[in-house]
Amino acid sequence: MADDRLIIFDTTLRDGEQAPGFSMNTPEKLRLARQLQTLGVDVLEAGFPIASSDDAEAVRLVASEITGPVIAALARCHRADIECAGEAVKAAKRARIHTFIATSDLHLERKLRISREDCLQAVVDNVTLARGYTDDVEFSAEDATRTDPDFLCQVVETAIARGATTINLPDTVGYCTPEEIEHFFTDIIGRVPNADKAVFSTHCHDDLGLAVANTLAAVRAGCRQVECTINGVGERAGNASLEEIVMVTRVRADLMPYTTHIETTALFPTSQLLTELTSEPVQANKAIVGRNAFAHEAGIHQDGVIKDRRTYEIMRPADVGVAQSTLVLGKHSGRHALKKRCEQIGVELSRLELDRVYREMINLADKQKTVEDTDLSAIVDRVRAQPSEGAIQAAGPRA
Repeated sequence: MADDRLIIFDTTLRDGEQAPGFSMNTPEKLRLARQLQTLGVDVLEAGFPIASSDDAEAVRLVASEITGPVIAALARCHRADIECAGEAVKAAKRARIHTFIATSDLHLERKLRISREDCLQAVVDNVTLARGYTDDVEFSAEDATRTDPDFLCQVVETAIARGATTINLPDTVGYCTPEEIEHFFTDIIGRVPNADKAVFSTHCHDDLGLAVANTLAAVRAGCRQVECTINGVGERAGNASLEEIVMVTRVRADLMPYTTHIETTALFPTSQLLTELTSEPVQANKAIVGRNAFAHEAGIHQDGVIKDRRTYEIMRPADVGVAQSTLVLGKHSGRHALKKRCEQIGVELSRLELDRVYREMINLADKQKTVEDTDLSAIVDRVRAQPSEGAIQAAGPRA
């Protein structure tokens, strides 16, 4: 793999689906998996088979029917989990078992109630077991960024020695800043003697709103797999957003010179499908796929976009699968946007008509925030039905 190539690991069907309100049934998961294949993700984490029989069945179906990406199944470092995951993905043309265990002292002592030695032994046993099912094994050290670095290096070295080909060091609770993440990965990769035998991966949560920034910092430090989800969905505040990461590499290739296999024109349709399946809308101002991402209401912005979209848009809507920019008519809009919208609905206005329609449009916008095409047509009809100011003056006062 070229050094500038990023592996896009999508976990919408696993971590994303664990978020409250985002669960999907098996047919819905399969439908989204097909769309993720169209999108071009490299690794599709299909679920957590040990969690339920339905989840196991969904992973089996995805593994059987989706042929493009590597199909991954999540498993704790427990024999039963590994065996269940191995069975679930065995039909995949390219299968991966993704096994994990917490490594921070907080998790070891308070959650798992095991020692560091027990943790290391679990890594040895279960990475070895996973390699019996597939030669593509990913190991994750849960809560890695809050783990003692010396112990984490020992865990990572052990996992690679036992056959892990991908090492994921997640910021499980979204605690880090970009500077910390970059130093963290630089330090660990530099200290683990067999680090060159594995691909390092980053999985950042958005609790402080830094998931994408942290992911990009990890890439600068040497990670070549990024774990992310559509719309940034996931536990608590969510995961790093796939569409944001990918478009950063396209728009700012001067600073992030990395390539992906993502078909960017499928980003918006994929986002919309996830919204349809979960009935969970995307926030209006969400980068790349929110309904306002390419919408303009302020008159100064509308005038600029009409003259040259680059004045206020750093990417073309079509690049991400959005049909076109939207000029929203509201109380901040100007005459240029009004004239453009009228032309789009087949209405040509004289200068006098434009002024009168504009005044009525602003008055209506003060009452209902935005003016739709039906509202605009009604305003035009009403203005044209009224006598012009010139005709009123010519008629003079009534007797």
